[in-house]
Amino acid sequence: MPTTLQLELRFKSNAGTDEKHEERNVRMTIGQLAEITGVPASAIRYWERHSLLPAPERESRQRRYPPEAAERITVLRKCQQAGLTLAEISEFQRDQPHREAMIRAKITEIEQRMVDLDHAHQLLTHAVKCSEDDIVRCPKFREQMAGWHTPKATP
Repeated sequence: MPTTLQLELRFKSNAGTDEKHEERNVRMTIGQLAEITGVPASAIRYWERHSLLPAPERESRQRRYPPEAAERITVLRKCQQAGLTLAEISEFQRDQPHREAMIRAKITEIEQRMVDLDHAHQLLTHAVKCSEDDIVRCPKFREQMAGWHTPKATP
């Protein structure tokens, strides 16, 4: 019985790089991208239409996404969770000088929301423990509230 020998040629200049090159060139369909990111395909298409995601290459008229698309989607979702609007996310993706002012303003806004949430947490935590019928009449709570800054009333 004859023995078959398979020969694989690898040139010194690209030895070991073929597999890495193939990994980088793996493209996903929109369904696969939606599945691994947990984002509906309709949202992915919407982000493309609004230039928040780069338009993918097409293969047989099907969108084919590179692995980096999943990372971009993660960033988009985190930006949305941080309260950025689509316009702000678009600005976030621009070059550094254009986005820095928007980012600083958003950080200030988020910090204020964190303070507001902390006050709400204090209120609810105290309300659970408070023996007063009306929490506003509770001396301990009133003392705690005195430390909160309230906006000045406009005439």
